[in-house]
Amino acid sequence: MSGNAAPRAAGEGSTRTRLDRGRGALGPALELVHTGRAPTRAVLTAELGVTRATAGAVAAELEALGLIHVDARPGAAAGSQGRPSHRLELAEDGPVALAAQVHADGFRAALVGLGGRLVATAPGCETVDADPAKVLGSVVEAGAELLRETGRRCVGAGLAVPSAVAEPEGTALNPLHLAWPAGAPVREIFAERVRAAGITGPAFAANDVNLAALAEHRHGAGRGSRDLLCVATGHRGVGGALVLDGRLHMGSSGLALEVGHLTVNPEGRPCHCGSRGCLDVEADPLAFLTAAGRDPGPEVSLLQQSNDLIRDQYADPTVRTAVEALIDRLGLGLAGLVNILNPDRIILGGLHRTLLDADPERLRAVVADRSLWGQSGGVPILACTLDHNSLVGAAELAWQPVLDDPIAALAQV
Repeated sequence: MSGNAAPRAAGEGSTRTRLDRGRGALGPALELVHTGRAPTRAVLTAELGVTRATAGAVAAELEALGLIHVDARPGAAAGSQGRPSHRLELAEDGPVALAAQVHADGFRAALVGLGGRLVATAPGCETVDADPAKVLGSVVEAGAELLRETGRRCVGAGLAVPSAVAEPEGTALNPLHLAWPAGAPVREIFAERVRAAGITGPAFAANDVNLAALAEHRHGAGRGSRDLLCVATGHRGVGGALVLDGRLHMGSSGLALEVGHLTVNPEGRPCHCGSRGCLDVEADPLAFLTAAGRDPGPEVSLLQQSNDLIRDQYADPTVRTAVEALIDRLGLGLAGLVNILNPDRIILGGLHRTLLDADPERLRAVVADRSLWGQSGGVPILACTLDHNSLVGAAELAWQPVLDDPIAALAQV
């Protein structure tokens, strides 16, 4: 060592070496904590396949970035032996992603932290203009106001829309229930409004059911599944999504799994796509209210009207018959999807979750009777567990660059 070199603190060199070796593990480590799969440093060490010292250095770096908190003094569980491992918790005051959702009955903005935790939500708007630029400008401004109120650092923004979103252009090909023009460049418009609001970080847009599936796979009813099928109807129409081997399956251009246009009633209602009897018009809230002999009112969303009717008047024979009819149509569509995709789990959202709760055995029986794989052992059919899964999924889009490379992503915001 030269005479004018500064002395090195004890342990400094070895700690820096461990961190340098583990820097490539920062993203995987953060994802493990983000998805709840590494609640302690011991579990993180095992999951990453690194030494305890390297795992400690990685956790310390994530804490220094303001993403997690390392609890060095956790209480030992009753009856446990040995020194308990440090607990890893997501930082409660850490950065957030701006999440936005637009659907037929309105739009909403929210701030979502790591772990899929809703930090703040703006009051929903029930009017959707036919000009996407006006709607996206309004929802971004609502999100920007939340950021001003909370003072949180924002890593980026994600948008969920009820339309297939073509890749790589980011255009909404079929916003059938929004009166938006087909092919509207929603990602470009959203990104422009995000920048105009002074929000740094990347902006993304994707189909709402795809994002619901992503959120449920990471934080909800789909956690732990390998091949997950999600089918849902929220306000109008029916959507589907598929997670294969832990990754959202988008197809060659982002248009995979348009399940709403499976025919389940050949003599049924005309569909927007030009066919008849599609799931989109046979198993959504409007179809249910019509089957139950109820005229939809303007006071609340079609989804809420349908859920309230099933909850409050299920004993009414007309309502029960309508529930059974929709269950049979939904089950027929799910059976066809099971035959093609062979998922290890099915999760249902929106009105479909309510139908499952109303008569789970009927739905499972229809799927089992109509599908080869269902007959051979059955596919678990579960309800989605996240109340705002499309919003959480939109936030996941914005969090993904941080999960990929925390240091590089945070340096951009």
